Amino acid sequence: MPTLIEQDDLIVSIKDALQFISYYHPVDFIQAVNRAYEAEANPAAKDAMAQILINSRMCAEGHRPICQDTGIVNVFVTVGLDVRFNLTMSLDDAINEGVRQAYLEHSNVLRASILRDPAFTRKNTGDNTPAVIHYKLVPGNQVDITVAAKGGGSENKSKLAMLNPSDSIVDWVLKTVPTMGAGWCPPGMLGIGIGGTAEKAMLLAKEALMEEIDMHELLKRGPNTKIEELRIELYQKVNALGIGAQGLGGLTTVVDVKIKDYPCHAAGKPIGMIPNCAATRHLHFHLDGSGPAHIAVPKLSDWPEVTWSTSKAKHVNLDTLTQEEMNAWEIGDTLLLSGTMYTGRDAAHKRMVEMIEKGEPLPVDLKGKMIYYVGPVDPVRDEVVGPAGPTTATRMDKFTDTVLEHTGLFGMIGKAERGPIAIESIKKHHAAYLMAVGGAAYLVSKAIREAEVVAFADLGMEAIYKFVVEDMPVSVAVDVNGRSIHAIAPQIWQAKIGLIPVVDAAAQ
Repeated sequence: MPTLIEQDDLIVSIKDALQFISYYHPVDFIQAVNRAYEAEANPAAKDAMAQILINSRMCAEGHRPICQDTGIVNVFVTVGLDVRFNLTMSLDDAINEGVRQAYLEHSNVLRASILRDPAFTRKNTGDNTPAVIHYKLVPGNQVDITVAAKGGGSENKSKLAMLNPSDSIVDWVLKTVPTMGAGWCPPGMLGIGIGGTAEKAMLLAKEALMEEIDMHELLKRGPNTKIEELRIELYQKVNALGIGAQGLGGLTTVVDVKIKDYPCHAAGKPIGMIPNCAATRHLHFHLDGSGPAHIAVPKLSDWPEVTWSTSKAKHVNLDTLTQEEMNAWEIGDTLLLSGTMYTGRDAAHKRMVEMIEKGEPLPVDLKGKMIYYVGPVDPVRDEVVGPAGPTTATRMDKFTDTVLEHTGLFGMIGKAERGPIAIESIKKHHAAYLMAVGGAAYLVSKAIREAEVVAFADLGMEAIYKFVVEDMPVSVAVDVNGRSIHAIAPQIWQAKIGLIPVVDAAAQ
């Protein structure tokens, strides 16, 4: 007789899995990051990884999201041919019902990031549906499901190339990874798909990211296949680029490189590359007709005990901050911010710039203030705000000069690097760009003492908040003279590692 899968069992399993991965990192990832943390020689990168590891343990203990970007849901469903579903709705609808329930779970509300009508109105669906679902039919009598929550910062860095048959995969990867910047929040993983067609290569790359991290074991035993040889070569050479944790320079940019391949046409060599960030979140389970999936809870002893010192940090009062104080900041300085700041990301910046261009007054006075690029998770229980880590700053680059010119804003807080246009504007206005650690959202939120929506409430998580913070940790990434740690540090560390010659950008 065929195995019967009940609708409620499927829905509950999807819901439970998504809640689980919101606050539990895969243990193999935590162990890999901890090995990188222990080996790291760059204090700034080591500090960033300490925050990531501490945040991960806090989330496992507190059952709150690892990252404020709780991701677009990817579901990979492998259905045995001897399975029958007892459904009152389509299989897609049942899976999306599980997603909806997971993201609206009152004890751990997850941020809704999915927008319908993507080319035009971009209206939030409110429950993070629909998921991106892939099906495969195979012999057997059970259903295997992998769920993943893929953050936008890492997904935005996905790359596809239709290489010529004679082109080098290694050369393409080493040329491409530096163009991805640090917005994908390294240290993480690279998933690479080789072959098939354009869409197949990208699907292979995404599927590869669901595999267990085993680079540590592979290096110990040595490669058995050409693919394993390629994995090791790419792992070593990507790390030799010196990009490091959060792009701050260092020994570890990736903790693993996973590769899947598929036959392709003789005329080409499709290759897809997708990074997984420091908020790597995925889980595999199966349904066999006996009820909802059993998901084993990891032991807190699987998490390392990591401490993080702020003894060398400079305390900054945002409410009395002066230009003279900012002029003394140097890239790499650790600051602990206290006082009032405002938030604003893509939609809020777009609206503010439109108002400025129309000569309309802004709903908040940004003069002498900092703006934090964040879309926080809603609070639960006694929280002031939910996890509130930074979003990728480069998306705001095109708005930066207008905002600095017309508001008197002192500076910005986000994650990863700024592009040339933003850096030139920062230098021109003697502003500053500060970097918070991507992948440490729950840790950051503990520094927020008050949170209030003060403008653009209709934008949901992209509304403008007023935060009052106490000792919020950040690093100076671009100083008032336009010096960028993300431009300087990776070159220094690439030279120290010494496997790949440093390219002098100024000489090109």
